[in-house]
Amino acid sequence: MHVREVTESDVHKVVPLFDQYRMFYQQFSDEEGAHAFLEERIRKAESVMYVAEDEDGEASGFVQLYPSFSSVSMKRLWILNDLYVTEQARGKGVGVALLEKAKELAIETKAKGLMLQTAEDNVRAQGIYEEFGFKQEKDRFYVLFL
Repeated sequence: MHVREVTESDVHKVVPLFDQYRMFYQQFSDEEGAHAFLEERIRKAESVMYVAEDEDGEASGFVQLYPSFSSVSMKRLWILNDLYVTEQARGKGVGVALLEKAKELAIETKAKGLMLQTAEDNVRAQGIYEEFGFKQEKDRFYVLFL
């Protein structure tokens, strides 16, 4: 498995996964809209996205992070907004590899940390986040301070 940053020219590789991710959250399929949305985020440098690929170059998961800031600490803060692993790749370390890449970004940018929110019924993901070191603050809100 290889994890790398998504560029504007290869957004198409993650569009099907992004569409599946959105459908998990009860949204209608819209690959055309997904492509336009992701391409714009990357072109405008409004997000950083990483894709996990298997040895054949097939995308098996992605993570997307949005920059924010903590006024109190006067540091950058990354919002881990989207994380998705295909059904067939689950349990194979893809999610953890993507989380590691997100953590590397936070360290490289001298960020205060990562924060995320997930669905209340997404118990599997919650377990992975907690094992990785995220701490639950309120309900389904997790923060990992570095």
